[in-house]
Amino acid sequence: MPSKKNKKSTKSVVVTAKNNSHEAFLPILFLTFLLWVFYRTIFHFPVWFDETIGKLVFFALPVLLYVSISGSSEVFETFSLKKMKPGLLLGLAIGGIFGFTGAFLGALSRGGSVQLMPYYLTDWFWKEMFLAVMTGFWETLFFYSFVMVIVDAKFRHFSLLQRVSLVAAIFLLFHLPNIFARFAPAEIFLQVMLIFAFAYGQALIFYKRRNAYLLILVQAIWGMVLLIHF
Repeated sequence: MPSKKNKKSTKSVVVTAKNNSHEAFLPILFLTFLLWVFYRTIFHFPVWFDETIGKLVFFALPVLLYVSISGSSEVFETFSLKKMKPGLLLGLAIGGIFGFTGAFLGALSRGGSVQLMPYYLTDWFWKEMFLAVMTGFWETLFFYSFVMVIVDAKFRHFSLLQRVSLVAAIFLLFHLPNIFARFAPAEIFLQVMLIFAFAYGQALIFYKRRNAYLLILVQAIWGMVLLIHF
């Protein structure tokens, strides 16, 4: 029967091996950030290109590179088919709450007037919805299925608050170039707070469910709410 000393030694070796398997995480994350900032600063492609081709290159390829280096399967487990139905149903429920809240706040901003607008009958709605889903897919893959999964594993000694805050900060950092490019100086602080709060909420949901489909749909609906009402 192994002694307590041997058990501790074995446990230490396992923990060390797990930490070593994530050594590529920070270099890949840092390089991706630099390339993303360069891309957003130098190039100005249409939104449809950024949300499909651009994020495919800058968000999906680094994840594939990491998986090929580390051999980790944790990233793609969040996209397990058995998680699709519960994830989409819960995402629709949470997204519905966002939609109702957005409509209510939008009505308040218009002086309390409520207008019935069948947006879903217009051509632009489904085009924008497609782009919103693509955005949700690539960003969920990168920031949560990749970044948060590895942060959880690599920084186990951090508290949940610290890990969630770190993920939200990384999410915000990648969105800063777009915020500075699109908004006036007086609006930047509000946008930073909004993005950070959204990323923080998404990280908490992901920590609880580990379901990528849930986050994709929530982000897509939230994006459409902002587009329609604000």
